[in-house]
Amino acid sequence: MNIFRILVLAATFVFATAAWSAAIDINTATSEQLAELKGIGSKKAQAIVNYRNQHGQFSSADELVNVKGIGLKIVEKNRTLIEVRH
Repeated sequence: MNIFRILVLAATFVFATAAWSAAIDINTATSEQLAELKGIGSKKAQAIVNYRNQHGQFSSADELVNVKGIGLKIVEKNRTLIEVRH
């Protein structure tokens, strides 16, 4: 009985965590939303928005490395949190 309760609790935690951390669409997100990504502060978030406004939508998360101050490490840290809708 205790094992069943532990498994139910663990499953609930996993599903709740997945639902809570929704992906951020880098083509529509505000700078405030982008600042929620790991390693992205308000300045880098605004740089992403500025880049998007100047160059158009991103076709993949990898294109974020074209934004000044954002490297592959930051992209990799956030890959599961980034969504790219067209």
